[in-house]
Amino acid sequence: MKKSLLIICFITCYFITNAQDATVKADSLEGWKGSGKITLLVNQTAFANWQAGGDNNLGANASINYDLNYTKGAWIWDNKLLANYGISINEDDGKRKTDDRLEINSIAGRKMKNENWIFSFFMNFKTQFSDGYDYNDDFIGDNEDYRTSGPFKPAYWSFGPGFLWKKSDNLNVNLAPATSKFTFLTGEVFTINDDDSNNVFYESSDDVETYGVAPGRGILYEFGLNVRGYYKFNIMKNISMENIIMLYSNYLNKPLNTDIDYTMNMVMKINDIFSTNLTFQTIYDDDAFEGFQIREVFGLGIHVNL
Repeated sequence: MKKSLLIICFITCYFITNAQDATVKADSLEGWKGSGKITLLVNQTAFANWQAGGDNNLGANASINYDLNYTKGAWIWDNKLLANYGISINEDDGKRKTDDRLEINSIAGRKMKNENWIFSFFMNFKTQFSDGYDYNDDFIGDNEDYRTSGPFKPAYWSFGPGFLWKKSDNLNVNLAPATSKFTFLTGEVFTINDDDSNNVFYESSDDVETYGVAPGRGILYEFGLNVRGYYKFNIMKNISMENIIMLYSNYLNKPLNTDIDYTMNMVMKINDIFSTNLTFQTIYDDDAFEGFQIREVFGLGIHVNL
C-alpha cells in the first residue's frame, strides 16, 4: 500500500525536476507556449493511546494542469491536460482511491476578421486511470468485487466544428452545434439499484443499461450541442480561481436534459513552493447517475509552475 504513495511521490518529483526544462523547450519553438502546474497534496494522521479514538491514515493526491498553445498568423491550436490521482491508506479499510481523472481538451481554428471570433474544431476526451468501487455500501458485502468504473469504463470522446470566442487565454467560450459524442464501456462494471421492497443490490452492465450504454453494446453515440467555457482570474493577490464548465445537449434523446460538468480550481499561494489548493467539481449526467455528482479536494500542497 505504501508503495503506491511512494510511486505517486516519485512520479511527481520526476515531473517537478524536469518541468522547467520542458517548458523552456516548448517556449523556444516558434509559435508554441506552455504553462501550468504540478501539485502534490499529502496528509497524515497518527494516534497512540488516544482515548477520543481515531484511525491512523496516510494520503496523497497528485495533479497536473498544463496548457500547450500554438499561434501562427490567423491559426491557433490550444491544448489542455488535466490529470488527478489520489489514494489513502487507512488502518481499518486499507488502500482506497480518493481521486482519479484524466481529461484532454484541444481546440484548433482560424481567426475571423474580428480576431476575438475563430472558426474552430474541438476535441475532448475523458476517462480515469484505475478501477473504482463504491465503498459506501459495505452492508451489501465485499464491494471490492463490484467494480463501478475503470479505464475506458467509461470513456467519453467528443468532437465537432464550431465557433470560439477568445478574449484571452484566460477567458474564452466555444460553441459546437454539431458535436459527435461517443461513450465507451470496454468491460463489465456494476451499478447499485433497489427493488419494490427497498432491497439494495448490484446489477451488471452485461444485464442493464450503464452510463447510457445498452447491455452488450460497449458504445453509445450521441449528436448534439456542446458549449465549453473557461475563465481564470485573480480574486486578490496570490489567490487565483480557474473555472471550467462544459454543457452538452443530445439532439437525439431528451435534448432539454442537459449534461453539466463544472470544475473550480482555487490556488492560495503561500510562497513559490507551498500553496493551499481547493478543487470542486460537480457533474450532472443522468446516464451515469440521476442527480449531481460532487468531488472536492482540499489541502496544503507542494507545487511547481511550468
